[in-house]
Amino acid sequence: MMETGQISVQTENIFPIIKKFLYSDQEIFLRELISNAIDATTKIKTLSSKGDFKGELGDLTIDILLDKENKTLTIRDKGIGMSEAEVKKFLNQVAFSSAESFLKKYKDDANIIGHFGLGFYSAFMVAEKVEVDTKSYKTTPPVKWVCTGNPEYEIGKGTRKERGTDIILHISDDSTEFLENNRIQNLLDKYSKFLHVPIRFGKKTRTEWEGEGEDRKAIEIEEENIINNTDPLWKKKPNKLKDEDYKAFYNELYPMSPEPLFWIHLNIDFPFKLTGILYFPKLNNNLEMQKNKIQLYSNQVYVTDDVKEIVPEFLLLLHGVIDSPDIPLNVSRSYLQSDSNVRKITSYITKKVAEKLKSLYKKDEQAFRDKWDDVGTFVKYGMITDEKFYDRAQSFALLKNTKNEFSLIDDYLAKVAPVQKDKYDKTVLLYANNEKDQHSYIESAENYGYDVLLMNNIIDNHLMQHLEQKKEKVTFVRVDSDTTDKLVQKEEEKESVLSEKEIGKIKDIFETSLGEIKGGFIETRALSPEDYPVLITRPEFMRRMKEMQMMQGMSLGDMPDSHNVVINTNHELVAKKILAMKSKEKKERFANYLYNLARLNQNMLKGEELNNFIKTSIEFLK
Repeated sequence: MMETGQISVQTENIFPIIKKFLYSDQEIFLRELISNAIDATTKIKTLSSKGDFKGELGDLTIDILLDKENKTLTIRDKGIGMSEAEVKKFLNQVAFSSAESFLKKYKDDANIIGHFGLGFYSAFMVAEKVEVDTKSYKTTPPVKWVCTGNPEYEIGKGTRKERGTDIILHISDDSTEFLENNRIQNLLDKYSKFLHVPIRFGKKTRTEWEGEGEDRKAIEIEEENIINNTDPLWKKKPNKLKDEDYKAFYNELYPMSPEPLFWIHLNIDFPFKLTGILYFPKLNNNLEMQKNKIQLYSNQVYVTDDVKEIVPEFLLLLHGVIDSPDIPLNVSRSYLQSDSNVRKITSYITKKVAEKLKSLYKKDEQAFRDKWDDVGTFVKYGMITDEKFYDRAQSFALLKNTKNEFSLIDDYLAKVAPVQKDKYDKTVLLYANNEKDQHSYIESAENYGYDVLLMNNIIDNHLMQHLEQKKEKVTFVRVDSDTTDKLVQKEEEKESVLSEKEIGKIKDIFETSLGEIKGGFIETRALSPEDYPVLITRPEFMRRMKEMQMMQGMSLGDMPDSHNVVINTNHELVAKKILAMKSKEKKERFANYLYNLARLNQNMLKGEELNNFIKTSIEFLK
């Protein structure tokens, strides 16, 4: 027979734990206490609407009062208030919340934030003493409760004349930052910007201008400092809103930012509640700077902008808000990783984004193409990191070529396969990542009848590798990775106009003139007479490996910026001019000149080398 018992908890140890470990940030205390005030106000409104409270509601604005001289911060509401019995029940029992019992009775009528009863005790993170002065909406006398951060408390008659509650924090010496006006203003802007009950923090001065020219003068107007927009856009019906409304709200969230490309209005009631607006911003190449711009709310209470457990990685680049009461204001965020509601929300958001992109493409293909340079980053990132999104993206993900033509991926494969299929039955997708620098290579490839993609996005290297894995018998080859005739390997070979002996002489001249090519080699090939006499090529494998290392911030060590030198034995400057020269010195000098001409074409000549090349060119022209 096993013995049963009860674990003993020493109450004097609970306050140090609350002070140090209940929340990760001290500043959370204000959010928690305002949330309690919102709940108290919501309750009295609910009781009034149901006929259970007959009195006048009056002005329900919540006041935040700062008294630096007396070192106090007060949160004052005109909500439901508490009787002495309720104070003893809800304040003297840690984690016993009045919200739970109220929700059981009015769950369909009240939007209550708090459920856990721990929020109130966050006050002791910054206060050496907490006073609660409260009066119930019922005909009971006011009550005052005082505690100095230990299990002992005092309770007696309060001073309030009207219903509601004052939470008075006597700020401790190590938390005096919370007695600064700007600090409290910033916290209110951060956590209370969209709460559904007005919050007032004293007065503020607004400047208006009157008159024209020299007579123009500033007029300062003092007005109430109302912190919040109580009816944010995401709570409204999408069919009642115009584009201007969404743009104005974006500007409210991110002042001075460029207009968003478009947006998605989220609104779902089952199997979980979720509202919000996600904006597609214009991106720059610094993707990390764009992250953490989605704000997570629970019943309009700000929770965090670190939403990586809720929003798929590729959508962290979006901006906007998500609001769900199914993500409560808990003391821990660890549940996010395993919570079933969170997983459903993640899947739902991914699906909605894919549906929006598909509808935009089908509705107006040209407008979608015009936005592709910005939208493409989201789509490509999603295809790489999210399997379901990859599948959905096949109906709107585009490839763009150097002629500014767009195609869906499978359509493009079908288009180029007849010409760009190699001897191994692989479809070779040629690409450039810099149109200007690789212009001559692009032109040469197009002369062969090939099509060249433009892959210059910051994550295109990852996308190409991903598509090579997902699409059967497809490979990407950069347009300058080899001579044009070898980009798509065919069975046929061109013949050189030179004999093997002459080719050997040409190679010897170049090897003597150029010396060792670090990380590369010199080779001769029979190319078209219209191709350049000497070409620089950059091996695809080595180049990709280096670029991937750079993107991942890895050390490159001694890996050279490798290139190969290809001598076109069918070009007349090689086949005729060099061999016809009498002097060995002239041959080597001319070989070096042709090599530097190829380097110039690749922007590889800089500084002194470029200056010397120009001087040599002038000498040749004399």
